[in-house]
Amino acid sequence: MDNVDVGTPEPGQTPLYTAEQVRELDRRAIAGETDGFALMHRASGVAWRWLKARWPATKSLSVLCGGGNNGGDGHVLAALAATEGRQVQRVSMCPRGQLKGDALRAAQMADDAGVAFVEWNDELVVDGEVVVDALLGTGFTGQLRADYAACIAAINASGRPVLAVDIPSGITADGGAEPSLAVKAVMTVTFIGDKLGLHTGRGAALAGEVIVEPLGVDALAHDDIEPTAWRLQSSLIESALPPRERDMHKGAAGFAGIFGGAPGLGGAALLAAQCCARVGAGRVLLATAPEHVGASLVRCPEVMARGVTHASELDELLERLTVLAVGPGLGQGSWGQSVLQTALGRSIPLVLDADALNLLVSRFSDQRRDDWILTPHPGEAARLLGCSVAEIEADRPGAARALRERWGGVVVLKGAGTLIAGPQGLALCPFGNPGMASGGMGDTLTGIIAGLVAQGPSLDWSLERAARVGVLVHALAGDMAAREGGERGLLASDLASCARKLVNPTMGEEDAAATR
Repeated sequence: MDNVDVGTPEPGQTPLYTAEQVRELDRRAIAGETDGFALMHRASGVAWRWLKARWPATKSLSVLCGGGNNGGDGHVLAALAATEGRQVQRVSMCPRGQLKGDALRAAQMADDAGVAFVEWNDELVVDGEVVVDALLGTGFTGQLRADYAACIAAINASGRPVLAVDIPSGITADGGAEPSLAVKAVMTVTFIGDKLGLHTGRGAALAGEVIVEPLGVDALAHDDIEPTAWRLQSSLIESALPPRERDMHKGAAGFAGIFGGAPGLGGAALLAAQCCARVGAGRVLLATAPEHVGASLVRCPEVMARGVTHASELDELLERLTVLAVGPGLGQGSWGQSVLQTALGRSIPLVLDADALNLLVSRFSDQRRDDWILTPHPGEAARLLGCSVAEIEADRPGAARALRERWGGVVVLKGAGTLIAGPQGLALCPFGNPGMASGGMGDTLTGIIAGLVAQGPSLDWSLERAARVGVLVHALAGDMAAREGGERGLLASDLASCARKLVNPTMGEEDAAATR
């Protein structure tokens, strides 16, 4: 099984840090060889180069500066832009007399470049072709001051594209929450280390394209600063799914069970079963209400559909399974309760979703296991932790860790920037799109993860690795389907064929044996 240290970089993963970790890296860089202003100048220069690359025809810009070092970055960028002949509107939230240290030095640099210093007022019009957000840095928490809220509202109302310096103002760097109001950026240039909050929750929605500029700092060289999470990359799929041996047989690819589809709820379980088969499970059994068997055979005859009236009929089936997924279309009535109770009574790896999670809270709250994967959306996560959805979204990484602490195993907290919490720590998937906000998407994820868990023994995989790769395949399949036909109208059933392509990257056009 996997035996990778949580701090060891692995192919297909890049490190994510907390704000405090990056501040410590910043302090070490300054103490080592670079003074604070030199580092500020370097950061501003990099941000200015990215602005020119993204908007090369820009002749004017508005730079909104806060009172701290993030504002200092803005002052320096304003000076650089003016030196190159751009018209710059420089707006400060802090009176000149209150600026200190490197921020004051940066403001004086902009003065020397001939950039007017204008203090924010509610009548001010943001009129640059591009707006630079240098208001609040990664230390922001809590609620905005009224003047900052008004300034952010004006930025968003301007309709101008925004480049955020380090992080969009109003977003929490560690959790990706938007406590009150935040800047909506087209691009964020972040420095030294990538921040977790830029890729999950509201951070993922507001950061736009994220550019990571280390400024000469090798964060991974500091062994005592362990990344708070790992950002998954598409290359993980190829490294995790090696070519199959030519004498592979279906028994070696695992036997997955999908239990769900209570009377009247057959579609969800069928979606899960089809995706389970499409990612390579050797055999897939669908145990569902008898009335759904006919539709299952028509849609996907390769799936072994079995009509189940009473949970006692499942005993014989459970003996042969490699993994069991329970939840899609399960319902919370007596049928669903008895099916879940039977599944929980066996020592078999489980993937639980939807009503299986709701039933855990209402009927089986004493359960805690290391051999299951739970896949809640924020509403289900709130029920599992006995809190509100707002509390989940206020700190998604903390919620994912709390879910794992409470329930054990591996937890997949779905949403923008899906998080996977397991024994090796936290992973984040940056892919997926708004078109996936439609019925059945969670069921396809359940099936994909179950199909990969089924193949785990032949791949020497842990449940955590299967969950990480499964989330990645699901999100990228959604992106592939959206590219082919658009986000609006994207259906869960569109993902099955895309998922198959993703787990089979072709190494040579004429070498059929080189597919995975």
